[in-house]
Amino acid sequence: MGDPHLVGIVGLGVISRAYLDTLADHPAVRVAALADLDASRSAEAAALVPGAEAMSVERLLAHPDVRTVLNLTIPAAHAEISLATIDAGKNVYVEKPLAVTFPEGRTIIERATSAGVRVGCAPDTVLGTGTQTARAAIDGGLIGRPMSASAVMVTAGHERWHPNPDFYYAPGGGPLLDMGPYYISALIHLLGPVRAVVGASSRLRAERVISSGARTGQRIPVEVDTHVTGVLEHAGGALSTITTSFDGVTTTAAPIEVRGETGTLAVPDPNHFDGEVRLFALGGTEWRALEPRAGYAEAARGIGLIDFVRADAQRPPRAGGDFALHVLETMTTLLQSAAEGRRIELTTGVQRPAPVPLTPAEEWKGHLAES
Repeated sequence: MGDPHLVGIVGLGVISRAYLDTLADHPAVRVAALADLDASRSAEAAALVPGAEAMSVERLLAHPDVRTVLNLTIPAAHAEISLATIDAGKNVYVEKPLAVTFPEGRTIIERATSAGVRVGCAPDTVLGTGTQTARAAIDGGLIGRPMSASAVMVTAGHERWHPNPDFYYAPGGGPLLDMGPYYISALIHLLGPVRAVVGASSRLRAERVISSGARTGQRIPVEVDTHVTGVLEHAGGALSTITTSFDGVTTTAAPIEVRGETGTLAVPDPNHFDGEVRLFALGGTEWRALEPRAGYAEAARGIGLIDFVRADAQRPPRAGGDFALHVLETMTTLLQSAAEGRRIELTTGVQRPAPVPLTPAEEWKGHLAES
């Protein structure tokens, strides 16, 4: 396999642990440097990662051996750190969303292209067996021509479990920019790119109360809409409806459902890598579970970065920057549509990433299958 690809991580918050667990023993990747505004966080993480060194962000970006920076900062800092990484001549793989505004996201992609480096972006959950099995079923004709889909995410709000939920309710936050990347990425994998959107949104209350951690009982302001719904027009002709909300308790709706001329697919939660895909065929009498037939089996956070590192000119990264920019424009345009009350066409398009063949865990954890 050759020498491992050296990675530096900026941002050692809650999500970093999941990445470190996945990357720790992978032969294709080695975490060499860790940085956080809170130096104690990077020091604690470095103590758990053999061969990794805690350092400042500036020193990490100047590290001569780090080839890719994993940007796990809060969304408001995604563009700043990604652009600094690109200017340092390194690839960047960033947590979702790519940026909090479409112009920032577009600048990241344009700057990377000019610099000759690559951009990748979460979510990578859509590379697991859940979404990929559903995609294989659609591509294989099990539901005939897909005509419509629905995507639903309803929760009472992240302040109920997150000890520092402020950024979820600040500009760049809200349910669509936070959770929408999972659902919209899955819809694009299943149905293709989006050409236009129509949106509507609302806000239940002006403040939220933190329910866990040291700040329990503290009130935080709500500066963004917390219920967003809309219609996505896919380039292939299918129509998707999407609802993302921090203003409900729960829902019985399938996370994603795709309806075609000869069948309907129930698709598992795209916030997870796996889950049961179910088919109800025309003329049938009940739902039938499909065996996993595509995707990285037993995948975990970080598989997208591994896929990114192993990509080449023949098979671009499946969680690539162009895809993330299209997802970002879909979301920000949906919010614009909600504010202006009109249908808006998108300016970007993207090819669906290459499907993921069914890849056993022992294979992607060792020698990732080429495809």
